[in-house]
Amino acid sequence: MRGQDEVALRMQGAVQAGDLPGIVVAAAGRDEAGFVEGFGVRRLGAPEPMAPDTVVWIASMTKAVTAVAAMRLVEAKRLSLDAPAAELLPEIGEVPVLDGFDAAGQPVLRAPARPVTLRHLLTHTSGFSYEMWSSATIKARKALGLPPMTSGRRTALHLPLLFDPGEAWHYGIGLDWAGRMVEAATGQRLGVHFAETIFAPLGMADTGFRLTEAMQARRASIHARGPDGALAPTEMVIEQNPEFESGGGGLYSTARDYLAFARMILNGGRHGRERLLKPETVAMMAQDQIPRLTVQPMVSAMPAATNDADFFPGLPCGWGLSFLVNRRPSPQGRSAGGLAWAGLANTYYWIDHGRGTTGIFVSQVLPFFDAKAVGLFRAFEATMNGA
Repeated sequence: MRGQDEVALRMQGAVQAGDLPGIVVAAAGRDEAGFVEGFGVRRLGAPEPMAPDTVVWIASMTKAVTAVAAMRLVEAKRLSLDAPAAELLPEIGEVPVLDGFDAAGQPVLRAPARPVTLRHLLTHTSGFSYEMWSSATIKARKALGLPPMTSGRRTALHLPLLFDPGEAWHYGIGLDWAGRMVEAATGQRLGVHFAETIFAPLGMADTGFRLTEAMQARRASIHARGPDGALAPTEMVIEQNPEFESGGGGLYSTARDYLAFARMILNGGRHGRERLLKPETVAMMAQDQIPRLTVQPMVSAMPAATNDADFFPGLPCGWGLSFLVNRRPSPQGRSAGGLAWAGLANTYYWIDHGRGTTGIFVSQVLPFFDAKAVGLFRAFEATMNGA
């Protein structure tokens, strides 16, 4: 593909300079299989190279997979975008809105003005947040005695809403609740449902919530970047026996597997002879669902987990079902209406229906929105677009 050699030189130079321990990039077109190429190593101090089949934690890149599963059920009329989610999950109807804190530091809670729907959950307009982007959510979780999301316990999902559903955009745990809705509608554990209906048709043999022995043998370590910029490998692994499988961020995968998933979206729900979604459903997922709202920069409340994140400074963005949607062409040459998102350990992707291209960038570094990783991802896309 155009720009592949230039991308390879840039990525190789970055790992040789110590900017990142290892990177895998992948790109393809609608009909062009494209390429997947690794650079650097899976773990600093060890020889194993990053490769197309290197297994990484894709974190919030899980969200698009959950959205596809949910929209397949919407097509089958087993889920509704706009019915109260509590019709399937009564416990979500009991979640209150946080109206601040009293003099003793206890949460002031009230009933929401309207019920949470699947559309709210997929568009991050439900009112749910993540602790790492909300100090109020951190304070409320501790006061209410709820476990953290990393525990894998179902009660971790019972965080109060920051606002009434539909009133604002705030990135949060909505896709975890959407995953619970998929489970309720199908009677299947989320990972089993994904494996049967998405991963098998797409040939995604190295994707799942639980690390198989073969996946573990090819897993890249997550590295932490210290205040001095130095990188150190960690032993971090997502909870492998959770009470709920996280539809918002629990999957492990490879760049090669995720490229197959992204190409399915790029091709209007089709992958080879397999059709996972109707073209009109993919068009709806790609449509800006929050035209009266704007995606806001994500300000960190947990610097060890994430930096502040603004994907397109000064460029208005909306949200689809469930993708970031840039409302104008990007500096990297992405068409207006392009789709994208990312994962906490600095994994990123784009899907550009206008250009007919998709690209995947994976590293394994914390905190999120690492300047070196973001710069390389942006350069990767710009090079592929000739921008």
